[in-house]
Amino acid sequence: MTSTRYQRAIPFLAVLGAVTALGIGTSWAKQLFPLVGAQGTTAVRVGFSALLLLLLWRPWRWHLSRADAISIACYGAALGVMNLMFYMSLRTLPFGLAVAIEFAGPLALAIAASRRMVDFVWLALAGLGLGMLLPLGLSSNDLDPTGVLYALGTAVLWALYIVFGKRVGHLHAGHSVSLGLLVAAIVVVPVGIAHAGAALLSPTVLLVGVCVAAISSALPISLEMVAMKRLPKEAFGIMISMEPAVAAVLAVGLLDEHLNPQQWLAIGCIMAASMGSAATARRPQTHASQVVTA
Repeated sequence: MTSTRYQRAIPFLAVLGAVTALGIGTSWAKQLFPLVGAQGTTAVRVGFSALLLLLLWRPWRWHLSRADAISIACYGAALGVMNLMFYMSLRTLPFGLAVAIEFAGPLALAIAASRRMVDFVWLALAGLGLGMLLPLGLSSNDLDPTGVLYALGTAVLWALYIVFGKRVGHLHAGHSVSLGLLVAAIVVVPVGIAHAGAALLSPTVLLVGVCVAAISSALPISLEMVAMKRLPKEAFGIMISMEPAVAAVLAVGLLDEHLNPQQWLAIGCIMAASMGSAATARRPQTHASQVVTA
């Protein structure tokens, strides 16, 4: 009986570990901003993530067709720009709120694939949450408009990342993710070098960069793969929806970023919309490949 309960708990613990590791890694990375800026932080995070996963999976062992190479290039470019825009948003937005806003991308993508009435309920709920966060000039608690635009751009890139990721879903996850991160590094590392220059070679930056890459990429991806092998797509989507709340809680302890009640309510609305969309999603006729977020 104990063994059975442990087996059932593994997927939940894996997802919780993944979102927690991602939150810790991102919170730690944000502390590099004064040294190398958001652009330099993105460069070391994505660059070392690519290096670690290339060494781990050795994707050159697998054959890659020309069509798959083009799809991975698009997938990796979307991944790279998504990471860059997300870190740019973190310059002026609290971590938890930035994550909540970016969830609008995959949520909108999921709802766009359906025309059922229940999906418009989730859309309205997500819209309510975003409406409480967007800088509409209604109160002194409005968020920085530039930061919000970067977060919304991240949402769009996350949706594109999913679209392109599905095109390489037939490949082994280690194959596609490692090569995708390589392309992402090619896209964002030059931006980081142009912005931070020789500061990227600081021993402190390099050491933190390696640790952030391991905590926020290699570990979460591995844990997500464990969970997705044991969970239906809908259940995985529900569990991963707790990421904004986990990010907000971690930001309180690690970054001293405190949210007001309205912002917590907005996060709750967006999480509820994401969970509802995943719970009521129609099961496809054929099994859809999972996309591993990096």
